[in-house]
Parts: sequence; structure tokens; C-alpha cells
Amino acid sequence: MKRLKSLALAAVLLAAGVAGAADVEIDTAAGRKTVATPVTTVAVFDIAAIDTLDKLGVKPAGLPSNLYLRELSHLKDGASAVGDIFEPDLEALSALAPDLIILGGRSSTKVEAAAKVAPAIDMTMDGDDLVDQARARIATYGHLFGKEAEAEAARKDLDSAIETARAAVAGKGKALIVMTNGPKVTAYGPGSRFGWLHRSLDLPPAITEVEAATHGEAVSFEFIREANPDWLIVLDRAAAIGSNEQNARITLDNELVAETAAWKKDQVVYLPSGDFYIAAGGAQAMIRVYSAIAEAFSAAK
Repeated sequence: MKRLKSLALAAVLLAAGVAGAADVEIDTAAGRKTVATPVTTVAVFDIAAIDTLDKLGVKPAGLPSNLYLRELSHLKDGASAVGDIFEPDLEALSALAPDLIILGGRSSTKVEAAAKVAPAIDMTMDGDDLVDQARARIATYGHLFGKEAEAEAARKDLDSAIETARAAVAGKGKALIVMTNGPKVTAYGPGSRFGWLHRSLDLPPAITEVEAATHGEAVSFEFIREANPDWLIVLDRAAAIGSNEQNARITLDNELVAETAAWKKDQVVYLPSGDFYIAAGGAQAMIRVYSAIAEAFSAAK
């Protein structure tokens, strides 16, 4: 009799477990995909995804060896290193045995390889409509991990940061986005990978004839002087990737750049580089970028 009761109890618990499981459909960079939930053990290679999951209170069990953003360093405690942002370590992934692997951006080409270990999805975001994609990813991860309330709060925080920045830049002049890579400089226009910043803030560009390439258009300091932006918005790539190359402040400190209105008015905004370059689309990273913009423009005389 006791054995029959034990078997009955086990059957009830098993049924409850099955009832708690479900397949959900989500939008990915490769279209609609079905993911089995609950996802209890997840490995994540995309820094933007890691950043958003952290905002929602989801702690990945597997992470890249370098998270680049000091704000994410606490996630390493108790997590396994399963490769880097370019290349998963398949042996480490196998040992972790995750329920789901999230890739994107720099790791997006490795989805097929990762899928040999566990279900894998590509959550890459592009610059065409990055803000809308960021909002969508917040909602998707909230649904996937049962964090709907946290996702709604995160979306509101992002929207609030955007509105604050938009109000701060209104009527303050034209801006030019540049990236320094050691002594080299590239410029980005409204149609570039960073054009979302212009579009989301209604921020007028200082010049529109800039090649809409992933890495921008290589420009001279004469180009910056001729563009004469009211604001220089600067991404220091070396700082973003932890390189020892010459920093942006040194690169831009020259007689030609000094002739621009931006330099004369001390209207040069150095963005949080890792947030803007590596984690773009992450909920917290986007909020920090918009907050930096709002603070700088609000201080303008």
C-alpha cells in the first residue's frame, strides 16, 4: 500500500512538472522560433542580451570570458566561462548542459555550431531600428523567462531615458558622431549603424554626406572642421575593447578640431564606449547612453 501511495505521488509530481512546461514562440533575428520553457539554465554570448537579462534579474549560467562592461562583472560569480563573444567553447557548453543558448552580433555566425549542444537562437539587432528592436527584445526575454513585470518596468525606464534626452537636445544645434580608433577617426551619418541616435532623438546631423557603412567613413580632421558641428559625439573604440591605443581625447585635441563650434563651446560628448559600441541594444546600456547625452546637452549654456 505504501509503495502504491509513493507511485501515485510521483505520478502527480511528474504531471505537475509537465504541466509547468510549455513551448513558446518568440521573434529572433532568423524569424519566429519555438523555445521550450521554463529555461532554467541559459548560456548567453551577446553582450546586449546579457545586459538586458541583467536588468530583468535573470542570471545566465554560461557567459563569455570577457564581458567588457564593468557594470556586468558581478554576473561572473557562479557562472561558467563558455567561450568569448566571437566563439563558443563547445566543450564548456557541453559540460554546462544549458536549456538554451543565446547568441547575437559577433557570435551570430556560430548558431549552427552551438545548436549541436543545445537549442540555440540568434538575437542579433541591427542599427536600422535599434530602439524598437531593443524594446522588442525586452518584451521577448520577459516572456521567455517569466519576467513580464520586470520587462514592462525596463521598457518604461528606457522610454523615459529617451524622452529626457530628446528634450535635452531640442534646439541645441547639429551633431556629428565620430569614432576614434587610436589616431584614426571615422564619421557616422544618419544612415549608418549609429544613425538610430539621430533618429530616436530628432537630433539634426551636422552633415548627411557620410558613407553609411558599418564602420563609418574614414575622415580627416579637416573634414571635422568643415562640418563644424555644434556637438561632437564621440565613441572611443579603443576604450570600448580595452585596447592600449591612444585615447579619443588625445586624438581630437588638435588645431583643426579646435576650430569647430563644438570644441569652442566645450560641447564634446564622450559616450560610455562599451555601452555604445559593444552592448548597443541592451536595456541598461541604452539607458546609460541616453543619460550621458541628456546630461551633456542639459549643461549647455
